[in-house]
Amino acid sequence: MDRGQLAEFLRLRREALQPADVGLPAGVRRRTPGLRREEVASLATMSADYYTRLEQGRGPRPSRPVLTGLARALRLNDDQRDHLFRLAGEQPGPSPGPPREVRIGVLRMLERLDVPGLVLDAKYDVLAWNPMAAALLTDFSALPVKERNLLRLRFLHGDRQADRFGESATRDFAFETAADLRAATAKYPNDPALALLVSELLAGSPEFAEIWSLHEVSRQQSMCQTIFHPEVGRIDVICEVLVVPERDQRVILYTAEPGSPSDQAVRLLGVIGTQSMS
Repeated sequence: MDRGQLAEFLRLRREALQPADVGLPAGVRRRTPGLRREEVASLATMSADYYTRLEQGRGPRPSRPVLTGLARALRLNDDQRDHLFRLAGEQPGPSPGPPREVRIGVLRMLERLDVPGLVLDAKYDVLAWNPMAAALLTDFSALPVKERNLLRLRFLHGDRQADRFGESATRDFAFETAADLRAATAKYPNDPALALLVSELLAGSPEFAEIWSLHEVSRQQSMCQTIFHPEVGRIDVICEVLVVPERDQRVILYTAEPGSPSDQAVRLLGVIGTQSMS
Protein backbone atom coordinates (compact mmCIF):
# COMPACT_ATOMS: atom_id res chain seq x y z
CA MET A 1 0.00 0.00 0.00
CA ASP A 2 1.35 3.41 -1.01
CA ARG A 3 -0.28 5.65 1.59
CA GLY A 4 1.18 8.88 0.21
CA GLN A 5 0.10 8.28 -3.39
CA LEU A 6 -3.29 6.98 -2.27
CA ALA A 7 -3.88 10.08 -0.15
CA GLU A 8 -2.93 12.43 -2.99
CA PHE A 9 -5.08 10.53 -5.51
CA LEU A 10 -8.12 10.68 -3.23
CA ARG A 11 -7.66 14.40 -2.61
CA LEU A 12 -7.25 15.27 -6.29
CA ARG A 13 -10.28 13.21 -7.35
CA ARG A 14 -12.38 14.77 -4.60
CA GLU A 15 -11.38 18.29 -5.60
CA ALA A 16 -12.14 17.53 -9.26
CA LEU A 17 -15.82 16.78 -8.49
CA GLN A 18 -18.52 19.41 -8.20
CA PRO A 19 -21.65 18.92 -6.05
CA ALA A 20 -23.81 18.79 -9.19
CA ASP A 21 -21.75 15.85 -10.48
CA VAL A 22 -23.04 13.68 -7.64
CA GLY A 23 -26.52 15.16 -7.31
CA LEU A 24 -25.79 17.49 -4.38
CA PRO A 25 -26.84 21.15 -4.17
CA ALA A 26 -24.02 23.67 -4.37
CA GLY A 27 -25.22 25.42 -1.21
CA VAL A 28 -23.35 28.36 0.26
CA ARG A 29 -19.93 29.47 -0.96
CA ARG A 30 -17.31 26.79 -0.42
CA ARG A 31 -13.87 27.42 1.02
CA THR A 32 -12.32 24.37 -0.66
CA PRO A 33 -12.58 23.21 -4.27
CA GLY A 34 -14.73 20.23 -5.18
CA LEU A 35 -16.57 18.13 -2.64
CA ARG A 36 -16.10 18.21 1.10
CA ARG A 37 -14.53 15.21 2.80
CA GLU A 38 -17.76 14.61 4.70
CA GLU A 39 -19.70 14.44 1.42
CA VAL A 40 -17.36 11.84 -0.07
CA ALA A 41 -17.52 9.79 3.13
CA SER A 42 -21.31 9.86 3.06
CA LEU A 43 -21.44 8.84 -0.61
CA ALA A 44 -19.00 6.00 0.12
CA THR A 45 -20.96 4.93 3.25
CA MET A 46 -18.02 5.30 5.64
CA SER A 47 -17.23 7.57 8.56
CA ALA A 48 -15.86 11.02 7.83
CA ASP A 49 -13.00 10.36 10.28
CA TYR A 50 -11.95 7.20 8.43
CA TYR A 51 -11.98 8.96 5.07
CA THR A 52 -10.05 11.93 6.48
CA ARG A 53 -7.32 9.64 7.77
CA LEU A 54 -7.05 7.96 4.37
CA GLU A 55 -6.69 11.31 2.65
CA GLN A 56 -4.05 12.36 5.17
CA GLY A 57 -2.00 9.22 4.56
CA ARG A 58 -2.42 7.78 8.04
CA GLY A 59 -5.38 5.45 7.67
CA PRO A 60 -5.38 1.64 7.81
CA ARG A 61 -5.31 -0.39 4.64
CA PRO A 62 -8.84 -0.15 3.15
CA SER A 63 -10.73 -3.31 2.34
CA ARG A 64 -12.07 -4.12 -1.12
CA PRO A 65 -15.65 -3.06 -0.18
CA VAL A 66 -14.28 0.27 1.10
CA LEU A 67 -12.34 0.78 -2.14
CA THR A 68 -15.45 -0.06 -4.16
CA GLY A 69 -17.41 2.52 -2.18
CA LEU A 70 -14.72 5.15 -2.76
CA ALA A 71 -14.64 4.42 -6.49
CA ARG A 72 -18.41 4.84 -6.64
CA ALA A 73 -18.42 8.02 -4.56
CA LEU A 74 -15.64 9.65 -6.58
CA ARG A 75 -17.22 8.64 -9.91
CA LEU A 76 -14.04 6.87 -11.05
CA ASN A 77 -13.88 5.33 -14.49
CA ASP A 78 -12.56 1.77 -14.88
CA ASP A 79 -8.92 2.85 -15.29
CA GLN A 80 -9.07 5.14 -12.26
CA ARG A 81 -10.78 2.44 -10.21
CA ASP A 82 -8.05 -0.07 -11.06
CA HIS A 83 -5.41 2.52 -10.12
CA LEU A 84 -7.10 3.12 -6.76
CA PHE A 85 -7.05 -0.60 -5.97
CA ARG A 86 -3.38 -0.93 -6.87
CA LEU A 87 -2.41 2.06 -4.71
CA ALA A 88 -4.11 0.30 -1.79
CA GLY A 89 -2.18 -2.89 -2.48
CA GLU A 90 -5.13 -4.76 -3.99
CA GLN A 91 -5.47 -6.38 -7.39
CA PRO A 92 -8.45 -4.85 -9.18
CA GLY A 93 -11.23 -7.31 -9.83
CA PRO A 94 -14.18 -7.02 -12.21
CA SER A 95 -16.37 -3.96 -11.84
CA PRO A 96 -19.23 -4.69 -9.42
CA GLY A 97 -21.85 -3.51 -11.89
CA PRO A 98 -22.55 -1.05 -14.69
CA PRO A 99 -22.60 2.58 -13.45
CA ARG A 100 -26.03 4.22 -13.27
CA GLU A 101 -24.93 7.84 -13.00
CA VAL A 102 -25.25 9.74 -16.29
CA ARG A 103 -22.77 12.54 -16.95
CA ILE A 104 -24.28 16.00 -16.68
CA GLY A 105 -23.04 16.83 -20.19
CA VAL A 106 -24.95 13.86 -21.62
CA LEU A 107 -28.11 14.94 -19.80
CA ARG A 108 -27.79 18.46 -21.17
CA MET A 109 -27.29 17.09 -24.67
CA LEU A 110 -30.49 15.04 -24.37
CA GLU A 111 -32.42 18.13 -23.31
CA ARG A 112 -31.30 20.09 -26.36
CA LEU A 113 -31.80 17.39 -28.99
CA ASP A 114 -34.65 17.76 -31.48
CA VAL A 115 -34.78 13.97 -31.99
CA PRO A 116 -35.81 11.20 -29.56
CA GLY A 117 -32.91 10.06 -27.39
CA LEU A 118 -32.31 7.91 -24.34
CA VAL A 119 -29.39 6.54 -22.29
CA LEU A 120 -28.95 2.84 -21.53
CA ASP A 121 -26.55 1.00 -19.26
CA ALA A 122 -24.99 -2.37 -20.09
CA LYS A 123 -28.08 -4.30 -18.97
CA TYR A 124 -30.49 -2.08 -20.94
CA ASP A 125 -31.83 -0.13 -18.00
CA VAL A 126 -33.17 3.21 -19.28
CA LEU A 127 -31.26 5.75 -17.18
CA ALA A 128 -32.35 8.97 -18.91
CA TRP A 129 -34.54 10.06 -21.80
CA ASN A 130 -35.92 13.20 -23.38
CA PRO A 131 -39.64 14.00 -23.89
CA MET A 132 -39.52 12.99 -27.55
CA ALA A 133 -38.23 9.52 -26.64
CA ALA A 134 -41.09 9.16 -24.16
CA ALA A 135 -43.57 10.15 -26.87
CA LEU A 136 -42.04 7.78 -29.42
CA LEU A 137 -41.51 4.68 -27.24
CA THR A 138 -43.27 4.86 -23.88
CA ASP A 139 -43.59 7.22 -20.95
CA PHE A 140 -40.78 5.79 -18.84
CA SER A 141 -41.62 8.10 -15.95
CA ALA A 142 -44.93 6.25 -15.55
CA LEU A 143 -43.12 2.91 -15.08
CA PRO A 144 -41.61 1.63 -11.83
CA VAL A 145 -37.81 2.02 -11.87
CA LYS A 146 -37.30 -1.74 -12.17
CA GLU A 147 -39.52 -1.88 -15.28
CA ARG A 148 -37.54 0.83 -17.11
CA ASN A 149 -35.59 -1.84 -18.91
CA LEU A 150 -35.82 -2.54 -22.64
CA LEU A 151 -35.24 -6.26 -22.18
CA ARG A 152 -38.05 -6.63 -19.65
CA LEU A 153 -40.32 -4.66 -21.99
CA ARG A 154 -39.33 -6.82 -24.95
CA PHE A 155 -39.33 -10.32 -23.46
CA LEU A 156 -41.87 -10.04 -20.64
CA HIS A 157 -44.31 -7.74 -22.48
CA GLY A 158 -43.52 -8.79 -26.03
CA ASP A 159 -47.12 -8.62 -27.22
CA ARG A 160 -47.12 -4.84 -26.82
CA GLN A 161 -43.75 -4.48 -28.53
CA ALA A 162 -44.75 -6.52 -31.60
CA ASP A 163 -47.72 -4.21 -32.20
CA ARG A 164 -45.43 -1.19 -32.30
CA PHE A 165 -42.31 -2.53 -34.04
CA GLY A 166 -43.49 -5.52 -36.08
CA GLU A 167 -42.63 -9.19 -35.59
CA SER A 168 -39.46 -9.23 -37.72
CA ALA A 169 -37.91 -6.20 -36.02
CA THR A 170 -38.75 -7.40 -32.53
CA ARG A 171 -37.23 -10.81 -33.33
CA ASP A 172 -34.00 -9.21 -34.59
CA PHE A 173 -33.90 -6.98 -31.52
CA ALA A 174 -34.34 -10.03 -29.29
CA PHE A 175 -31.31 -11.82 -30.77
CA GLU A 176 -29.10 -8.72 -30.71
CA THR A 177 -29.89 -7.70 -27.17
CA ALA A 178 -29.63 -11.22 -25.73
CA ALA A 179 -26.16 -11.56 -27.25
CA ASP A 180 -25.28 -8.13 -25.87
CA LEU A 181 -26.55 -9.08 -22.41
CA ARG A 182 -24.38 -12.20 -22.36
CA ALA A 183 -21.32 -10.00 -22.94
CA ALA A 184 -22.42 -7.86 -19.99
CA THR A 185 -22.70 -10.90 -17.68
CA ALA A 186 -19.07 -11.77 -18.44
CA LYS A 187 -17.95 -8.21 -17.72
CA TYR A 188 -19.98 -7.86 -14.50
CA PRO A 189 -20.12 -11.37 -13.00
CA ASN A 190 -20.74 -10.05 -9.48
CA ASP A 191 -23.64 -7.70 -10.22
CA PRO A 192 -26.76 -9.02 -8.41
CA ALA A 193 -29.11 -6.79 -10.44
CA LEU A 194 -27.77 -8.24 -13.68
CA ALA A 195 -28.05 -11.81 -12.39
CA LEU A 196 -31.63 -11.12 -11.27
CA LEU A 197 -32.53 -9.73 -14.69
CA VAL A 198 -31.22 -12.82 -16.48
CA SER A 199 -33.02 -15.19 -14.09
CA GLU A 200 -36.32 -13.32 -14.51
CA LEU A 201 -36.02 -13.35 -18.29
CA LEU A 202 -35.20 -17.07 -18.30
CA ALA A 203 -38.16 -17.84 -16.06
CA GLY A 204 -40.63 -15.55 -17.79
CA SER A 205 -39.77 -15.89 -21.48
CA PRO A 206 -39.30 -19.20 -23.31
CA GLU A 207 -38.14 -17.14 -26.30
CA PHE A 208 -35.34 -15.58 -24.26
CA ALA A 209 -34.38 -18.99 -22.84
CA GLU A 210 -34.12 -20.39 -26.37
CA ILE A 211 -31.94 -17.52 -27.59
CA TRP A 212 -29.83 -17.54 -24.39
CA SER A 213 -29.01 -21.21 -24.91
CA LEU A 214 -27.25 -20.33 -28.19
CA HIS A 215 -24.47 -18.51 -26.26
CA GLU A 216 -24.18 -15.76 -28.87
CA VAL A 217 -22.02 -12.79 -27.83
CA SER A 218 -21.97 -9.41 -29.60
CA ARG A 219 -22.52 -5.69 -29.08
CA GLN A 220 -25.56 -3.98 -30.55
CA GLN A 221 -24.79 -1.48 -33.32
CA SER A 222 -26.89 1.00 -35.28
CA MET A 223 -29.88 -0.35 -37.19
CA CYS A 224 -32.90 0.77 -39.18
CA GLN A 225 -36.29 0.37 -37.61
CA THR A 226 -39.94 0.93 -38.42
CA ILE A 227 -42.20 2.07 -35.61
CA PHE A 228 -45.99 1.98 -35.85
CA HIS A 229 -47.03 4.78 -33.54
CA PRO A 230 -50.65 4.86 -32.33
CA GLU A 231 -50.90 8.65 -32.79
CA VAL A 232 -48.83 9.55 -35.85
CA GLY A 233 -48.66 6.26 -37.77
CA ARG A 234 -45.63 4.67 -39.42
CA ILE A 235 -42.18 6.14 -38.68
CA ASP A 236 -39.01 4.86 -40.36
CA VAL A 237 -35.96 5.72 -38.26
CA ILE A 238 -32.29 4.85 -37.87
CA CYS A 239 -31.24 3.95 -34.34
CA GLU A 240 -27.77 5.36 -33.90
CA VAL A 241 -25.75 4.10 -30.93
CA LEU A 242 -23.22 6.49 -29.35
CA VAL A 243 -20.95 4.95 -26.71
CA VAL A 244 -19.93 6.58 -23.43
CA PRO A 245 -17.02 4.19 -22.75
CA GLU A 246 -15.96 5.29 -19.27
CA ARG A 247 -19.51 4.67 -17.97
CA ASP A 248 -20.24 1.68 -20.24
CA GLN A 249 -23.38 3.49 -21.33
CA ARG A 250 -24.97 4.11 -24.71
CA VAL A 251 -26.92 7.05 -26.05
CA ILE A 252 -29.59 5.85 -28.50
CA LEU A 253 -30.77 8.41 -31.04
CA TYR A 254 -33.75 7.91 -33.36
CA THR A 255 -33.35 9.94 -36.55
CA ALA A 256 -35.46 10.08 -39.72
CA GLU A 257 -34.64 11.17 -43.27
CA PRO A 258 -34.87 14.99 -43.31
CA GLY A 259 -38.04 16.22 -44.99
CA SER A 260 -39.58 12.74 -45.17
CA PRO A 261 -43.03 11.82 -43.84
CA SER A 262 -41.26 10.05 -40.98
CA ASP A 263 -39.34 13.23 -40.17
CA GLN A 264 -42.61 15.16 -40.08
CA ALA A 265 -44.14 12.50 -37.83
CA VAL A 266 -41.21 12.76 -35.38
CA ARG A 267 -41.57 16.54 -35.30
CA LEU A 268 -45.29 16.14 -34.62
CA LEU A 269 -44.42 13.94 -31.65
CA GLY A 270 -42.42 16.83 -30.29
CA VAL A 271 -45.63 18.85 -30.25
CA ILE A 272 -48.16 16.35 -28.91
CA GLY A 273 -45.72 14.65 -26.51
CA THR A 274 -47.32 11.98 -24.30
CA GLN A 275 -50.50 13.93 -23.65
CA SER A 276 -52.77 11.79 -25.82
CA MET A 277 -51.09 8.43 -25.21
CA SER A 278 -52.89 5.88 -23.07
